[in-house]
Amino acid sequence: MARNVVEVKSTGHSWDGIEEYDHPLPRWWLWTFYATIIWSVGYVLAYPAIPLINSATQGLLGHSVRSEVAGEIQRFEEANAPIATRLASVELEQIGQDPELLNYASNAGGAIFRTFCAQCHGSGAQGSSGYPNLLDNEWLWGGTMEEIHTTVLHGIRDPLDPDTRYSEMPRFGTDQMLDDQQIDQVVHHVLAISGNPHDAALAAEGEVIFVDNCSACHMEDGTGDQFQGAPDLTDAVWLYGADGQADPATIRRIVHDGPFGVMPSWTDRLTESEIRAVATYVHGLGGGE
Repeated sequence: MARNVVEVKSTGHSWDGIEEYDHPLPRWWLWTFYATIIWSVGYVLAYPAIPLINSATQGLLGHSVRSEVAGEIQRFEEANAPIATRLASVELEQIGQDPELLNYASNAGGAIFRTFCAQCHGSGAQGSSGYPNLLDNEWLWGGTMEEIHTTVLHGIRDPLDPDTRYSEMPRFGTDQMLDDQQIDQVVHHVLAISGNPHDAALAAEGEVIFVDNCSACHMEDGTGDQFQGAPDLTDAVWLYGADGQADPATIRRIVHDGPFGVMPSWTDRLTESEIRAVATYVHGLGGGE
């Protein structure tokens, strides 16, 4: 039995012998498409949709998701106001002695940390090159609750906060305080006291240079000074360098150019209770002193 073959018109487009036919769209698809257009027009009229210079059209229903979110935030802030006020007023060491206060501070501090601090210190507070790991027991400026609170409150080398923590490592090479040979000698001395592969002859010469130029901050034995934010150079923790490993080239660059990392002050960005909450959270990560 022969079948009727319906010839479909061509659009006139062809490529490499392949011709494009003008098949009509299915009716159900067209009606669905038209219905979405009608729906979109109704949605634009009913809800905020069209952006203006400083706002957007409010829609006939006057509905605003932004206002709903703001209202929910306000509701929770009001609900947490009593405990937030208590958190801001108690002595820092008492926070850990109050289970309710500690639970609130830890949870609130975690949210604040992930919002404002994770960009530099990582979502898990593990840090990265140039940004301290907050999980270990090594602290540039101290890891007690009071010291962490001060660091968060005033930042480090923040030019806008007169009470910021401040220290600056000299640029021994850039400012020509040491020549290239002396810098190489100091680098190998640092490698030696940290238990890394080094040139013994250069390290021996570098010890004298280290004592004369570096011991005022890092101490003669290289163990550092938290009061000045001077790191311990004898351990296996390196703020700069790939994967936290001792890298002679990186150490040389630090000695030559001097690091100058900045942590912002949060005095004008967070409330006192929020600063205490994030300090509690960081202290509780496992590395707090």
